Amino acid sequence: QDIEYIRSHYNIEDFIHFNHHQQEEHGHLYHFVLNPIFRHYTKHFLKEILRLAHKSSLYYPIYPQYVRGKFQNPCAHSLTSALHYMVPVRPRRQIVYPLEELGINAPSEQVSKDQLSYSLNHINRKLVLESKASINTRIVVVGASDVGVSFLETLIFCPHLKFNNLTLISIHGLPGKDLPGSKHRRFLINSHCFNDEDYAQMSLCSWVNVVVGKMTGINRAAKYVVVSKEKKVPYDYLVLCTGQKYQVLSPTGADISELPTNREVISKWPQRYTGKVPSNHFTLSDDQDCLKAMQWLKENVVNSEGNIIVYGNTIDIYTTVETLLSLGIDGSRIHLVQPPLSSNVTCLNNNEIESAVQEALSKAGVSVYYDSILAQWNEGDDPDLITCAAFTTNTKPFKLQCSAFFSFAYRTVDYETFKAINDACLVFDGRLVIDTEFRTNDASIRAAGPLTKYSRSYYVDEWTHSNFNSKEIGFELAASMLNLFDPTPKPFSKPPEGTDRLIPMYKGCKIKGGVLPGGYNYLHISKPEIPMRLDLELALCDHGMEIITGEARRGNYFRMHMNKYSTVDSITCFSKEPFPVSNYICLYGQHERLLNDLYYRWNEGQITDLYSYFREPWSMAIYHDRFIDLKKELRQILMSEQVRKM
Repeated sequence: QDIEYIRSHYNIEDFIHFNHHQQEEHGHLYHFVLNPIFRHYTKHFLKEILRLAHKSSLYYPIYPQYVRGKFQNPCAHSLTSALHYMVPVRPRRQIVYPLEELGINAPSEQVSKDQLSYSLNHINRKLVLESKASINTRIVVVGASDVGVSFLETLIFCPHLKFNNLTLISIHGLPGKDLPGSKHRRFLINSHCFNDEDYAQMSLCSWVNVVVGKMTGINRAAKYVVVSKEKKVPYDYLVLCTGQKYQVLSPTGADISELPTNREVISKWPQRYTGKVPSNHFTLSDDQDCLKAMQWLKENVVNSEGNIIVYGNTIDIYTTVETLLSLGIDGSRIHLVQPPLSSNVTCLNNNEIESAVQEALSKAGVSVYYDSILAQWNEGDDPDLITCAAFTTNTKPFKLQCSAFFSFAYRTVDYETFKAINDACLVFDGRLVIDTEFRTNDASIRAAGPLTKYSRSYYVDEWTHSNFNSKEIGFELAASMLNLFDPTPKPFSKPPEGTDRLIPMYKGCKIKGGVLPGGYNYLHISKPEIPMRLDLELALCDHGMEIITGEARRGNYFRMHMNKYSTVDSITCFSKEPFPVSNYICLYGQHERLLNDLYYRWNEGQITDLYSYFREPWSMAIYHDRFIDLKKELRQILMSEQVRKM
């Protein structure tokens, strides 16, 4: 009965011609229990079930662990032993429709209704007669980062291969275990690579073995990973995707009674703290860290008095401050302390948005300090609990009472990860060194993500995987390794001479999104690039064109930049109202289809506010591969300098 919903939300037409099947030929599999003795005859049983039930296809949903009730109840769905022979079906990205505005033009309720997300598995007559190549190679992935999850997703959804030995080593296991919309996730900026719905529709736990713990050693000779100094996980191929994490920053130890300045202590900063971490010191790297911090705040800080210090200059300081304010903590208790910038590019890189955020902080009563270096905790003693913190500045030092300390000032490779890599004699040069095929100096160990850097022989020290979309990096990593396992012969083409010394340039956009102080919903989409100040970028001769509507202070700011090829390569939205992020992400890279409609609407006087425009029903045409054929004159009108004054 839900086959229309399934068709619209999952790519089942990768496996069947939907119009060749009657609706009653689709079946929902609830239970399949077979004696293990006959397991190797599973396909024959499935074939006979399809014949006797007059079905051509069977579908088996797997609901996420946090779902309780009729779907997760064993009486409703049991863990089927036929799952091994079914294929997981990729979900389809859904357009966020303004249903009320569309009225009778809205899609049918069968398609647009909200349902619990689930992973869909499928079998049909054709697939029963096809055999998948079983890959028993032991592939161990370290780190449940966006890169690691994307790598596993690509392998799992490979329809003609069955990976039987995938293992993930992660401190907190698989992501996506929390209830959707959990408030603690707002502490950190969102990369929008994966969301709750994506994790539910992947169901990684059905295909991946999970080892909870931290990698503390690698034995390359015996090919195993040491986890938490006790467990041994053997591998044939090891994939390192741990990324970088915020580290506990060591105070410089400067005696503030002598009135030191930053100039005298900068040589000792930053350094990693090696002592016992105080119980009220927090470095947030993932959802579980955020959950623990929120629980601690509710128990110890929210209903009491005392200051909360947020230290750092990444964008996470702003999302953390907004989350603290949303917990009911008075702004006068929050102190935002920013260390000196390591470059001339700020985390927001937009003067208008920065002004609006600073105004919101001031209005909330949050105190802000600039160019401050941590000097001491508790008068220089190693504390179990931080009660005060002292900082040096370019002029005179200052001291703050402290009940909780959030540190976002120092992000690098985790020390235990570094030690495991270094002790295994893998080349480490600030980051783990790889080549353009993700290979380390060990042929059986691959790595990707912010953990890595390219070898100096490429002469591109400024370009690392941090500059690219993590989901795309994970996909390319999997694609590079599939050639090792896929028995299907492929045509071999020799790359052009000289390209072996060039690094690949990925095309996916970098995304940052979150809620900033003042309740502003922030989204920034940009091309892969080396960070550059926005005012300097605007001064370039081949900058292209930008369209800006609204004002940041009013909460309706929208900026869209088009390069010299008339392609959208940057979008910034700063709004008091929530907006459909997935729709906006699809604008990136658009060319004629988007521009033609924009030119037409602007010339007709229908566009006065881009933020509102992209919420209008007519803009949905952009997402349906429809565009209006317009004259060149309309394009020339919008390309004129008048557009900059909108």
